[in-house]
Amino acid sequence: MQTIGTDIVVIGSGVGGSAVAHQLVGSGAKILILERGGDLPNEPQNSDAEAVFVQSRYKTQDEWLDAKGVPYRPGQYYYVGGHTKFYGTAMFRFRESDFAQTQIDGATSPAWPVSYADLAPFYATAECLYGVRGAAGVDPTEPPRDAFSHAAVPHEPVIAALSDRLRAQGLRPFAMPSAVDYGPGGTCRRCGTCDAFACRFDAKGDADTRVIRPLLAHPDVRLERNAEVTRLIADGAGQRIVAAEVRRHGEILRVEAPVFVLSAGAINSALILLRSACEAAPDGIANRSDVVGRYLMNHHLTGLMGVKPCARNSTNFPKTLSLNDFYHGLPDDPDARGNIQMLGNIQGAMIRATYRATPRVVADWLGRHSVDVLAMGEDLPDRESRVRLLDGDRVQVDYRPGGVAAHDRFVRHVRRVLRRAGFPVVLRHSFGIQAPSHQCGTVRMGDDPATSALDGMCRAHDHPNLYVVDAGFFPSSAALNPALTIAAQALRVGAHLRDTRAP
Repeated sequence: MQTIGTDIVVIGSGVGGSAVAHQLVGSGAKILILERGGDLPNEPQNSDAEAVFVQSRYKTQDEWLDAKGVPYRPGQYYYVGGHTKFYGTAMFRFRESDFAQTQIDGATSPAWPVSYADLAPFYATAECLYGVRGAAGVDPTEPPRDAFSHAAVPHEPVIAALSDRLRAQGLRPFAMPSAVDYGPGGTCRRCGTCDAFACRFDAKGDADTRVIRPLLAHPDVRLERNAEVTRLIADGAGQRIVAAEVRRHGEILRVEAPVFVLSAGAINSALILLRSACEAAPDGIANRSDVVGRYLMNHHLTGLMGVKPCARNSTNFPKTLSLNDFYHGLPDDPDARGNIQMLGNIQGAMIRATYRATPRVVADWLGRHSVDVLAMGEDLPDRESRVRLLDGDRVQVDYRPGGVAAHDRFVRHVRRVLRRAGFPVVLRHSFGIQAPSHQCGTVRMGDDPATSALDGMCRAHDHPNLYVVDAGFFPSSAALNPALTIAAQALRVGAHLRDTRAP
């Protein structure tokens, strides 16, 4: 078995792993990034809804099992840059209240071991790193912050009209913070295929374009593509991680280092830890508390299509508007709460990929005549909502969403808001656990090693040289897109590693 040695191993090149590596560049450490996939090809199919949704051209070929044991093909994308290659550019800061304990319909959303103040400077750094565009001072729930470095992406006419109609209802829509290279000298062409598509013009603020590529110009950074980490190997006492076992082109490699950063995504990081069980850690690495793989959350994600039969939606880039007036609850129902933001344009092929009996002409008509909105609610952690590693290395995802009734009440209210905004027909569709960019909670952090796997710096309680830095560390899901919070905490962890690394 070939052995490779380095100073710091980063497993995963997505938003978490790339941000940690970004902070470590120049520290003198040799950094090896192990990415399971390769570079996403730049090809016409990147922006072809038929290829992306109907043919699932870029989705993994792996099969997982659902809670009933039925196999399915998960919505996972393994490429340099991780899931940010396909995300919708939304980069929200969590609200201050998201870090505190709260309740929804009597169920608890736990507090974080870090606060907004801890993350605030790293939020600012992450926004600059990803080129986030927005406007401060409009969102009524906005936490303390300085102005954005880049002006917000302006509304196109249909979205501007929707914003005006929402204001007429006494609401306060604001510019959605978006990581897209739009403006003078920018590469964004407002081509109409951004959310859930890869960008052929490198205009999307993804981890590959904004972070990994600049890092590779540094001599201390090495990226190994098509290198899948299957398990971690601990020393005889089960305390320090001494190596990662890597499968690359059919060959098994051993990668050794003093420090390991696991950033493979909420589900895959949990699977790697469970797969790493040994005599000293029979239930898996970092799993003395038996929480690894548990408390799987996703967000309640409901798409709403506001249909105007006599009006065609000509918007190319709709993700410029958001609404947080109900983030802390409806006036008569404080548990029915969440964020409202624009979806990317729903195309006929997307509808047919999910509702296969829909005639093409009907699906295409709906896509042309709808304005598409996402209602996002907080998913509550449930210990029995989990990912399991079964015999034969089979994967089972037993997802049990929490707070469903409260979210449904919130969605009903949002539909009424849209009808008042001029949409006589509002259709709904719920996105499940297969929305990969929102999976979180499987390697939760906390102050108590008996109930959490990681401390507030994402370091494993039981392994002083192992950090898990992806959405798996979330103790709760909040009700906003997770990418910027992952990036901010990853920058914080990277700064900690840089400052504490022995010379």
